[in-house]
Amino acid sequence: MALAQWPYLILALLSGLAVSGFPRNPSLLLGAVDGIEVYSTKVNCKVTSRFAHNVVTTRAVNHANTAKEVSFDVELPKTAFITNFTLTIDGVTYPGKVKEKEVAKKQYEKAVSQGKTAGLVKASGRKLEKFTVSVNVAAGSKVTFELTYEELLKRHKGKYEMYLKVQPKQLVKHFEITVDIFEPQGISTLDAEASFITNDLLGSALTKSFSGKKGHVSFKPSLDQQRSCPTCTDSLLKGDFIITYDVNRESPANVQIVNGYFVHFFAPQGLPVVPKSVVFVIDVSGSMHGRKMEQTKDALLKILEDVKQDDYLNFILFSGDVTTWKDSLVPATPENIQEASKFVMDIQDRGMTNINDALLRGISMLNKAREEHTVPERSTSIIIMLTDGDANVGESRPEKIQENVRNAIGGKFPLYNLGFGNNLNYNFLENMALENHGLARRIYEDSDANLQLQGFYEEVANPLLTGVEVEYPQNAILDLTQNSYQHFYDGSEIVVAGRLADEDMNSFKAAVKGHGAINDLTFTEEVDMKEMEKALQERDYIFGDYIERLWAYLTIEQLLDKRKNAQGEEKEILTAQALELSLKYHFVTPLTSMVVTKPEDNENQTAIANKPGEGPLDAEEVPSMAYLTSYQAPQTPYYYVDGDPHFIIQIPEKDDAICFNIDEDPGTVLRLIQDPVTGLTVNGQIIGEKTGRSDSQTRRTYFGKLGIASAQMDFRIEVTWENITLWNGDSLSTFSWLDTVMVTQDGLSVMINRKKNMVVSFGDGVTFVVVLHQVWKKEPAHHDFLGFYVVNSRGMSAQTHGLLGQFFHPFDFQVSDVHPGSDPTKPDATMVVKNHQLTVTRGSQKDYRKDISVGRNVACWFVHNNGQGLIDGIHRDYIVPNLF
Repeated sequence: MALAQWPYLILALLSGLAVSGFPRNPSLLLGAVDGIEVYSTKVNCKVTSRFAHNVVTTRAVNHANTAKEVSFDVELPKTAFITNFTLTIDGVTYPGKVKEKEVAKKQYEKAVSQGKTAGLVKASGRKLEKFTVSVNVAAGSKVTFELTYEELLKRHKGKYEMYLKVQPKQLVKHFEITVDIFEPQGISTLDAEASFITNDLLGSALTKSFSGKKGHVSFKPSLDQQRSCPTCTDSLLKGDFIITYDVNRESPANVQIVNGYFVHFFAPQGLPVVPKSVVFVIDVSGSMHGRKMEQTKDALLKILEDVKQDDYLNFILFSGDVTTWKDSLVPATPENIQEASKFVMDIQDRGMTNINDALLRGISMLNKAREEHTVPERSTSIIIMLTDGDANVGESRPEKIQENVRNAIGGKFPLYNLGFGNNLNYNFLENMALENHGLARRIYEDSDANLQLQGFYEEVANPLLTGVEVEYPQNAILDLTQNSYQHFYDGSEIVVAGRLADEDMNSFKAAVKGHGAINDLTFTEEVDMKEMEKALQERDYIFGDYIERLWAYLTIEQLLDKRKNAQGEEKEILTAQALELSLKYHFVTPLTSMVVTKPEDNENQTAIANKPGEGPLDAEEVPSMAYLTSYQAPQTPYYYVDGDPHFIIQIPEKDDAICFNIDEDPGTVLRLIQDPVTGLTVNGQIIGEKTGRSDSQTRRTYFGKLGIASAQMDFRIEVTWENITLWNGDSLSTFSWLDTVMVTQDGLSVMINRKKNMVVSFGDGVTFVVVLHQVWKKEPAHHDFLGFYVVNSRGMSAQTHGLLGQFFHPFDFQVSDVHPGSDPTKPDATMVVKNHQLTVTRGSQKDYRKDISVGRNVACWFVHNNGQGLIDGIHRDYIVPNLF
């Protein structure tokens, strides 16, 4: 089916911060095309004691005379677990079932073997995961999609926030968002606002109220209120809809018990801030050049303004080597803050990335200050590292760096790792932080990166307690979640859950102990079981066994975190425990998949939804293809040029690709990549067809020669369709495509795979693949030719340019107005990219990296006229005199 014929309904759910924040709830993007009417969209959220139960329901009808395809997309928080999905067609409901991933994988493989086709589900955006399912709807039929997911809302800067990005793109007859909140502590504040509608119009479409334990928000715009103007047929609902609330905190702790399960919330107020010693470990390698470095410096200057006079601090900068601002921690006096600000402003990027030595220097500094009593006895220590790449100098093995850091910290204080951008091993940063009682956060390369950095610091800037222990009567509690925390930060909340050994006990007692800025504190909470029973009478707001499900959610989440650093038998035990709970409570987690069997052309069609993570796709993951609904982990962007020559830029965040051709004469050399920081360049020379062609087909050109050079290593590779030549300084080595050989030296490896490809790696951060295309020797028109693929660009700097290199930096594009083009199988659309509005055409190109004979089709938006408007300048700017 041509893209222009696809009706789309998209609900995008944004998530809160990894450590705190109300769930950022569904962003809605609805469309009706070609006879499909989406006549109802409802989002219903019930929040009971911070545990959110969300149901997204969309109804559509096919008014056309033929069957049409309808797609349903929901983007939900990465911290949420899908618990159910049902598809109802003409009154018949097809439910989802949660199964162990291996079982689902077998069903998937069976579907693929039968030639099924499918939609896609994957990670999306900063804090999103996208669930997608597609179904054919018969003429005159109705379809209902219903997705349910659950999440424990975490407190962030003193409130829970629900962020809703609304973008229907059409008028929807019944459009409604309803949120009901029940908090036994009582609701202290509740607010709602929208960025896309005036307060006058919002007031009549929005209702919000709270009293005692209950709160209610409803947004229900009429068709007229949705119109962008009184006579318009397009919708003005396009922007942010935000709900915030908090609870009464007359007591610092609150314990709730339902059906033998309890949850304990702890968030004291009014305590003095514990002084802290903080070391900022900052990556200043060459890849931080430009906007990233400027944003980092801007954020650090703002952070220095907020550092308290009782705090101690220092800065450690690392590139190929490690430098410090001061030899030891210094107090945050006005004079020192002024000097630190000057130091930050003078930071310059340079060199490589030595994570190991930088962290060990910072840890040693904090340990020494504590041992020598140069910081207050009642103070705490924090180390914050920011990096945008992987270690490539000194100790560069992730597992060894983890071991060194773990041994040096010894459990005494937390490590927080901030990963700037996508070109890094986020799993490594996360695992290292988790095993040192901290957390990792990805800082996204965007205009607000400095605000992201500042926002993270604000979360940890005000510790109120250290060494927090939550205690319960001995032998009274079973299956307790984490009950010890190194810090309690102002504006956050500690949540502990468990199961009572004796459900018939009359009272329940809990104590929280911690070290404050002045003295040690113990908070005690005693709960009367009879009082708890009254909560069960609130049936209209409570959804069943919510505390038991909250306990299961929290337990699974913590088991999965522990599993990340476990090995051998311990990992097997943690996996078995998390899997058992996931299946019992019907949660889609990284260990389970939801299988939905739905009708497709009178046959049963299997769809599978998996849960992704932040890191690379596990080798055992079910791939996304066919009418499979599957979660994928975020992917590294992927760039290549192959064929005639077709340039393809794959953008995982968009689940899409852009392509363009360069039409130049044979013999022309084009600059593909140039990085002045790393000294890497790649150029390609175009060849034409064999002479003597008698037909009148349009001429075709290809890359017949590639030049890859590293100025820093004084190393060059010339690749032709006949042979490969390597220069190491003046030393020359030549190989043919009949060889299978590996060449290695410090920081470089070249692997030639006979008659297939050549893989060139510069350290761990740059990998190129050159594919050899061999045609039939008696083929009258075509030569053998080359394809060039960039499969890892993490080690390239922000100054990289070239026809491919310019796309190594983050960029955004929007596609709209999809409509039939001159070729009925290839719709046209309008693309806005780099401040240009272009007409683009939907098509596909081949990816031959893994299969050089057949290749894999890659759907892309084709930019005409040699990429004009997409590439910087014009294509002739990239012509160079020779390969080197």
